[in-house]
Amino acid sequence: MKDIREILKERILVLDGAMGTMLQRYKFTEEDFRGERFKDWKHPLQGNNDLLSLTQPEAIADVHRKYFAAGADIVETNTFSSTTIAMADYYMEDLVYELNYESARIAKMVADEFTEREPNKPRFVAGSIGPTNKTASMSPDVNDPGYRAISFNELRIAYKLQVEALLDGGSDLLLVETIFDTLNAKAALFAIEEVKEERNIDVPIMVSGTITDASGRTLSGQTAEAFLISISHIPILSVGFNCALGASQLVPHLEVLATKSEHAVSAHPNAGLPNAFGEYDETPDQMAEQIREYVEKGLVNIVGGCCGTTPEHITAIANLVKDFKPRQFSVLH
Repeated sequence: MKDIREILKERILVLDGAMGTMLQRYKFTEEDFRGERFKDWKHPLQGNNDLLSLTQPEAIADVHRKYFAAGADIVETNTFSSTTIAMADYYMEDLVYELNYESARIAKMVADEFTEREPNKPRFVAGSIGPTNKTASMSPDVNDPGYRAISFNELRIAYKLQVEALLDGGSDLLLVETIFDTLNAKAALFAIEEVKEERNIDVPIMVSGTITDASGRTLSGQTAEAFLISISHIPILSVGFNCALGASQLVPHLEVLATKSEHAVSAHPNAGLPNAFGEYDETPDQMAEQIREYVEKGLVNIVGGCCGTTPEHITAIANLVKDFKPRQFSVLH
């Protein structure tokens, strides 16, 4: 199969849209989340979307198929919260290896189906590594600024287990995404480098931060440029932003990355900003029209969708970007 690094020089690649948005359409009940295997689990499981890779694997495969059929080159594994840290909420820390392995295996199986059908458009699986629900560089307690809910080393160990399982399950690349605290991301990147060294492999790494508000900073206070500088010592494939903002609000921050970075640049924004009910109203055409600015200005190499996006959004984006050349960049790790 052609290396993704080579394809990135030729065209803009399309990432999938939101897994959670699609899973909401199934209206899964507590019983559906539990399946037969976890029917006697002592704690509520509804809302644990990553668990559906074990209890509703067909639904997960179906979502991946819809995104590939919509025009995606890359789908993300259903593992955004599959660390021992995040799974502690459900008392499921012991399932973390299996969750990541199975999620990657399902995505890879579907990717292979599509690659076989269209060998000229190979499909890739990005192992999704979320930020966890803890932050290493800030205190969750306003009365004790020095307190930390988690250490760098605890994060590193948790991420390492996730990375090993994602790779064992067949992930082609790794996506450290929705980064609100760069120290968390550094722990994930450190863990990835450890695994690469131990296994003597070179896996492409995508890094995607999230600008949390109009100040143009991440939650831990970094501007786009500061974020870029603080992860630039790691050999990465791409750097970008996702979530928190809609497509148009991301433009100035992507401009910074596109100007300052030697790597590929990625963006997978939300379908606009959430309404009063926390829902996303931006239509596929509206979103594609905003993303037009990215490609006309030559800002991106990889583009997709985050919260609120569906296969319809991805189709609109795929149809748009096919007529544009990718941004030129120099470093391909």
